[in-house]
Amino acid sequence: MLQIKTFTFNPFQENTYVLSSQSEAVIIDPGNSDKKETELLDKYIAEQNLTIKYLLNTHCHIDHVLGNYHVKEKYKVLFMIHEKDLPVLRSVKSYAPNYGFPMYTECLPDSFLAEEDEVEFGGAKAKVLFVPGHAPGHIAFYFEKEKKIFSGDVLFRSSIGRTDLPGGNFDTLIESIHQKIFSLPDGVEVYSGHGPITSVGIEKVSNPFCALSLK
Repeated sequence: MLQIKTFTFNPFQENTYVLSSQSEAVIIDPGNSDKKETELLDKYIAEQNLTIKYLLNTHCHIDHVLGNYHVKEKYKVLFMIHEKDLPVLRSVKSYAPNYGFPMYTECLPDSFLAEEDEVEFGGAKAKVLFVPGHAPGHIAFYFEKEKKIFSGDVLFRSSIGRTDLPGGNFDTLIESIHQKIFSLPDGVEVYSGHGPITSVGIEKVSNPFCALSLK
């Protein structure tokens, strides 16, 4: 059974996810930005006696990568992103001080994920969906058996990811949502990079930016 622990970290109120199954775990988008947040993350992992298998980024904007270095160094895990988001990741060190994170340390991926790849841990399996628009290499992690998707900053409850950042494109984002996320069953729960849980069915009919009735 997939266990989900959500932490809301850093001034951007970003959702960091620790997903576990049979004592193995992955961390999606570690946004821990200070000692207190890092201690909270490490305490949970220790208390649950988890073995961290992978570090995953849905995309590489600053609020989703602040804890990458700590996680990779402490847990000695394989770090994976989509190749098209590597320039986004590499740019963070140049602007992190301007956002109040002068201690940010760059951490580069070990390998890349692409559409239809699978990530497995503890008997759980996630399919990688390529969903650009908010970021050029944005991916989501879909657990078909558990009916859950971790969508990063593509789709939120009653909202969508912004598209005014470098590499963003509104039409591409809407296409990603309609073709990749809204093609999933209505009951699939959507765990976003910010804000509360929603579902595919709810957003298909009520999201003011991308509901199918707006097509």
